[in-house]
Amino acid sequence: MKTNIEDIDKLIKETLTQEEAKFYDDLEEQNFLQMVFGIFSGKNSWLVIVMSIVQVVFFGLFIYCAIQFLNTEETNELIKWGIFGTLSLMASSMLKLCSWMQMDKKAIIREIKRLELQVSSLSSKISE
Repeated sequence: MKTNIEDIDKLIKETLTQEEAKFYDDLEEQNFLQMVFGIFSGKNSWLVIVMSIVQVVFFGLFIYCAIQFLNTEETNELIKWGIFGTLSLMASSMLKLCSWMQMDKKAIIREIKRLELQVSSLSSKISE
C-alpha cells in the first residue's frame, strides 16, 4: 500500500510545476507536535492562546479543589470541593477537546488542498 501512495505522489509531482511541487510538499502529513503547534498559527491563533491559558487556569483550579477535598473532613465541604473540582476538570477537558477539533480541522483542510491540487494537475493533463 505504501508503494502505491509513493508512486501516486511521484506521478503527481511530475505533472506539477516547481512552485506547485513545493506547495504540495508543504501539505505533507504532519506529526503530532507539528499539529499541536500548528493550531497556534493562523487567523484564530489569539483565540487558541486564550483558550490554552484558560484551560491551564481551570486545571490549576482542579488541583486546588482536589487538595482542599483531601484536607477536609466535613461532608458538606467534601461535596462542595468535589463538585467544584469536577466542574473545573470538565471545563478543562472541554477546552482541550476544542483544541483537538482545531487540529483535526487543519488536517482535513490540508487534505482538501492536496485533493484540489491533484484535481488541478489531472485537469491540466487532460486538457493538453
